[in-house]
Amino acid sequence: MFPRDILGAARSVMRAGGRNSGFARTYTKSNTPVPVEILAQAKAKEPQTDALPKFLEAYTSHQRVGSLIKEAHTGKLVDEWKKVLDEAEKKPELVDIAPSLSSFMAVKDEDEVVSNLRNHIRIRDAEQSQKAVRTAANLTSTLLAHHVAVKLETILDREAKISHEAFATQIEARLGYGEGNTAKGPDMKVWSKGRGLNDVDWASTEFCYSPIIQSQSTSTGYDLRSSAESSPDDMAHKGVLLVALGMRYKGYCANLGRSFIVDPSKEQEAIYSLLSSLQAELLTVLKDGTTARDVYLHALAYVKEKKPELEKHFVKSIGHGMGMEFRDSAYLLSAKNGRKLRNGMVFNLTLGFQELEENGKKYALHLVDTIQLAGEKAVCLTYGVKSVKDTMFFLNQDMDEDKSSKPTKKAPATKVAANGSSPAKHKTAGGKVLRNKTRSAAHEEMLHSTVAKITEHQRELHQKLQSEGLAKYSEGGGGLGGKEGKTWKRFQSYKGEAGLPREVESMRIFVDRKAQTIILPIHGYAVPFHINTIKNVSKNDEGEFTYLRVNFQTPGQLAGKKEDTPFEDPDATFIRSLTYRSVDGHRFDAVSKQITDLKKEVNKREQQKKEMADVIEQDILVEVKGRRPTKLPEVFIRPALDGKRLPGEVEIHQNGLRYQSPMGSQKIDILFSNVKHLFFQPCDHELLVIIHVHLKAPIMIGKKKAHDVQFYREASDVQFDETGNRKRKYRYGDEDEIELEQQERKRRQMVNKEFKQFSEKIAEAATASTGDTLEVDIPFRELSFEGVPIRQNVRLQPTTECLVHLSDPPFLVVTLADIEIASLERVQFGLKQFDMVLIFKDFTKTPLHINSIPSSQLDDVKNWLDSVDIPLAEGPVNLNWGPIMKTINDDPYEFFQGGGWTFLGGTANEESEAEDQSDSESEFEAEGEESASSESEEEESDYNDGSDASEDEGSASDFDEVSEGDDWDELERKAARADKKRIETGKGHESEDSDRPKKKVAPKAKTNGKSKGKA
Repeated sequence: MFPRDILGAARSVMRAGGRNSGFARTYTKSNTPVPVEILAQAKAKEPQTDALPKFLEAYTSHQRVGSLIKEAHTGKLVDEWKKVLDEAEKKPELVDIAPSLSSFMAVKDEDEVVSNLRNHIRIRDAEQSQKAVRTAANLTSTLLAHHVAVKLETILDREAKISHEAFATQIEARLGYGEGNTAKGPDMKVWSKGRGLNDVDWASTEFCYSPIIQSQSTSTGYDLRSSAESSPDDMAHKGVLLVALGMRYKGYCANLGRSFIVDPSKEQEAIYSLLSSLQAELLTVLKDGTTARDVYLHALAYVKEKKPELEKHFVKSIGHGMGMEFRDSAYLLSAKNGRKLRNGMVFNLTLGFQELEENGKKYALHLVDTIQLAGEKAVCLTYGVKSVKDTMFFLNQDMDEDKSSKPTKKAPATKVAANGSSPAKHKTAGGKVLRNKTRSAAHEEMLHSTVAKITEHQRELHQKLQSEGLAKYSEGGGGLGGKEGKTWKRFQSYKGEAGLPREVESMRIFVDRKAQTIILPIHGYAVPFHINTIKNVSKNDEGEFTYLRVNFQTPGQLAGKKEDTPFEDPDATFIRSLTYRSVDGHRFDAVSKQITDLKKEVNKREQQKKEMADVIEQDILVEVKGRRPTKLPEVFIRPALDGKRLPGEVEIHQNGLRYQSPMGSQKIDILFSNVKHLFFQPCDHELLVIIHVHLKAPIMIGKKKAHDVQFYREASDVQFDETGNRKRKYRYGDEDEIELEQQERKRRQMVNKEFKQFSEKIAEAATASTGDTLEVDIPFRELSFEGVPIRQNVRLQPTTECLVHLSDPPFLVVTLADIEIASLERVQFGLKQFDMVLIFKDFTKTPLHINSIPSSQLDDVKNWLDSVDIPLAEGPVNLNWGPIMKTINDDPYEFFQGGGWTFLGGTANEESEAEDQSDSESEFEAEGEESASSESEEEESDYNDGSDASEDEGSASDFDEVSEGDDWDELERKAARADKKRIETGKGHESEDSDRPKKKVAPKAKTNGKSKGKA
């Protein structure tokens, strides 16, 4: 209401005011559910009216009146009202309606309950409020991921001396600081990295509170309340660091909090993992109709079940409602609140443990996010820097001990440090070495720490894989191959004798294409056989007769497809074949051809049916009404549509995407509910900029089924004049080329920006439509490697959730969560390539072979697989995975009982660790074994690659291996002395030294260099 208004509500609504009475009278003309009466207050120089006495009469006629008791009202009209009310003889009882209004306004859904009143009372638009909350959450998440976490890592790396308060002030400065000419705007280096922040109104953006930074040096101790403050004490570089951020956009709040731990103990890691799993659990509990009390009690029961000793340290409240108020006390998630939660409500979910103790020091841990109730599962609006790898920093103790053993030589280096910090410490964060003195020491430490961590991590992953396999396939669970329900199919050609065609009366062989049946005469009877019961037919001529043999499908055939299919009656007798003789050879030729063609036709039809079995028929696309849909113009689609190749446009609607061909003649709809992954691949180092949609179930595009749909645009502009123009008369040299390159870069940047913004809008629309978070996945080109997954050599690029190849068809999208284990094959010293086999958790799926990966990228592939928690193993030869998977599918429980995947030989890192600890004997043994099998292995590689490039590499590998052998021999000359006999008898070395006399092989290590010098 306005400053000169009073609003009262009962059976009628009365409103007193002056200037705004005309505006208010519009409500009297509307068909409102509550009748409205306007009482106009006189202006300052006009005679008094009876508006206020009438309002007082209506007010005092009630026994109870609802009011915002805690709100303080001021103004001239309020003073007059208080004076009149004090003189009244009867006063109604005042009841606080703040909780009711809070419940009414808490839902921030597009279909919120206030929609019926929106035409009569100017209440905030729900869609705008929802967008504002989402923007506030994106702002908070971007600030955490791209500034706070990076800055904190730098502080720990340099052991910088900075107070909690100063760090909080630096964080606040990212929104700008200063006044007048010295004012600085928002730090766009940070905000430009966030998603959906391109059109932010920075004047409407502010912090809900000053960022809270706490460490073990905080004098007041750890405080998990949002009212805590950053102290002026210097930040500690060890122990637990707590960070809390809250931002407000257009009045709507978002909040998050994270715990960072330096050199954590196993107990601290376990507690933090418990917080992460508890949050994931509560997201499934927070849904429409659940009470706040039930949510808290469920969280408490979860903690009591997992770690009972932490129950007394658990927070008393796990969150509160959030919106325009940062903390809505009416919706506290505590044990005493019985209010029901509704879809669309936004909560600040604050999980934590306090008063914990480690080595005699108190600490606390928390995990805070802004979430929204949506359907069957709540959605996290804030995101990022949540996993153990992002929040744990480790201190490398090995280097400290090495440094302490040399006090005299390292003493001067300590004085050089300008900031007073000791350079003797080497920290690693997320597996990275942060601080080192020399490059060589950094490299050695990185290699040592990385190999050790991968080895330990892989051991844990294999143990977890084995235990999960035993638990999943319990005894008696049976196999996965589908053999239990596999039986002989029954086919009915005709319902009775009346259904037989008339041609059977002639008692000749007849092929009924309509019924897919072959009718054979047997002892004067016409006996029908369905085409699926027939295996094949054969015809041969002997003398004047022609013989036609019909072979049937029977169990027990060694080469038959149904040899493993059981039959209902084990004592049944089967006819393998029937043979007919005739002097009419042309007749049998025609019959044989008809049967063969019908068999091919049925097989082809069954194959097509099997291929189309997983194709789904999508629901109807709900188009956007009342406004134009968001569009991306001038894009091509793959798979391509029929007709001439012309660019079309992509539209975002309520529940999906629509691609429209240029003339509108063809369209393709993709529903958000069928989208599994969404990728954006920029045109950096590529010819195309791509938005790629990977579907949960394939759809039909034209006459083909498609698992992937791709929208792309060519990044380079080929329409320019190379023949010369007016500029060329006055410009010489490379000016034109430089200008064209600059224009090309700008064009690529603009196209990247346009496609990225559109992909983010797709993700937002899909999240709002389905309730499940869909994020845009961008390939990491720096982690890419080459391989042959499907016929040709391509660049494979990991993303956050997948391994993809999107540049050209056939596309490859492998979801990392579906992978059981990765087997690296043909890993031998001297080979230029190795293969990788990805076995899926669904054992019925055929393993994916990626062949001919360069051996130079072996370590990169191992590090990537380990970083995404995929167990890996390696071996020197290729395995035949067909029989292996069949054995596993027959009885998975027996497979895991027998050791599971240990038959692959353990993790690759365990083998490399054993090689590091062994002497040179094993190294030369490996070389000898490799040389013996190099030729056959390279031939096998050529066969598997299927590409000309890989074949060329294979054919040249013999010469390369010899030169590599010489280099290895030179480097390991001293280590070979103790094993001369083994070197002499090794096949690889015999081939290399075959031109030398045998008696000179033994002292080769000493005389080789000298003899070359004399020559």
